Amino acid sequence: MAKQTKRERVDVHVKKGDRVVVIAGEARDAQGVVKAVDRKRGRVTVEGVNVVKRHTRPSQRYPNGGIVENEAPIHASNVRLVERD
Repeated sequence: MAKQTKRERVDVHVKKGDRVVVIAGEARDAQGVVKAVDRKRGRVTVEGVNVVKRHTRPSQRYPNGGIVENEAPIHASNVRLVERD
């Protein structure tokens, strides 16, 4: 079996702007709109789902620093399409 050097693109069944429901994991049954799709890693970012907190130092973007909340991507197999954009 030959070793793959390049990572293949994964077919993702949703696209940006679609409404999806999470079917597995901690955020199960949560609904949201797809904000971004990473076809290379097979992951999607859903608005309001899998929110993580990061402690940041003061910078130009965050002058006061503090705790910033962002959505982290989840695997595309853990979401089901509810409504196409």
